[in-house]
Amino acid sequence: MALARLNLEVLSTRAGFNAAVRHINTALHIADTINGHNVGDLLFEADSGISSGEEIALLLRMLLVDKLGYQARSSNLVSAAADPAALAGEFARWSAVDLLAVYHHPEFGLLAANPKDPDQLRAWGVLKKWELLVIYAGNAGKGPDGLCQKAAGTALNLFEGTKTKIPPELYQGNFKVNKLKKAVSTDSVKKERKRAKKPPEKAKKTAPPAVPAGRPVFAVGPAVTGLIRMTPRYSVIVRNELFHNGNVEAWKRIITSYNTKYPELQVYIYYDGERIRDINALFKWGKVKHGSSIQFSVAGNNIRDVAKLQRYLVQGASPQFEAFLQGSVSTVLKLF
Repeated sequence: MALARLNLEVLSTRAGFNAAVRHINTALHIADTINGHNVGDLLFEADSGISSGEEIALLLRMLLVDKLGYQARSSNLVSAAADPAALAGEFARWSAVDLLAVYHHPEFGLLAANPKDPDQLRAWGVLKKWELLVIYAGNAGKGPDGLCQKAAGTALNLFEGTKTKIPPELYQGNFKVNKLKKAVSTDSVKKERKRAKKPPEKAKKTAPPAVPAGRPVFAVGPAVTGLIRMTPRYSVIVRNELFHNGNVEAWKRIITSYNTKYPELQVYIYYDGERIRDINALFKWGKVKHGSSIQFSVAGNNIRDVAKLQRYLVQGASPQFEAFLQGSVSTVLKLF
């Protein structure tokens, strides 16, 4: 009884009650409309209404474990496959089971993906050692069996880059990769038709947004909400004799320009396998030398201009960094 009362405490406030009702309604809707689709596809491609890691964890426990009887295997990765997306081709051949992979990302928290879809695995970026990875394997509610456990364990071994023998029975079944089409409501179609009939409005001239004076924001942009996609880590080789203060300031201004143009995106910087939260940390005499590799990735829901960003960062890490130091410190460069 004490445990039951504790679990119901969230319902004692209006906000908690409304949040619980919204989650329950969304979870029930997904459970009723899944129709053999992969949960990762629903979360990745559809407007599911489930966005946070906590909500995803609750949904997976209710839907996959309690309702459909999926088997789960987990591991804190002792090693990681160099290219997780390359595994999707192998997983797509496992027509005997349905799979879901859940990765506890060090920056973004819990992320779920259908491992048979390379785009969903690519959105995770690079897997990191010692982070938790959970594999769910099931057979559409037919109940747990030994093959589901084998599938989950084998998938974990592949994600860790371990050579493993794949049970041949995994290739015999009816589970296929079915792309989920995003549904469009009739209301939205009517609105689009009305909008198309209206004459086009004259473009209004608007002044560019004011940029507050002071030290610009760099390295980490505003918080990204919703289901997050992340690029792989791209390398930038230091061409200057040392990655000194001038290079640091150039990178700050490049990333500030990118964040100003795309405030919904974040730029993450890595050096020697660790995330750099303050680019100033790279400026230590003799630490980052000529030929060193600094990596970056971009996260968000509509990622753009990554190639241009990489090109500017390469120049900013070279002797030509001074091109980005024009104007006062508070000036935001129009690079994108």
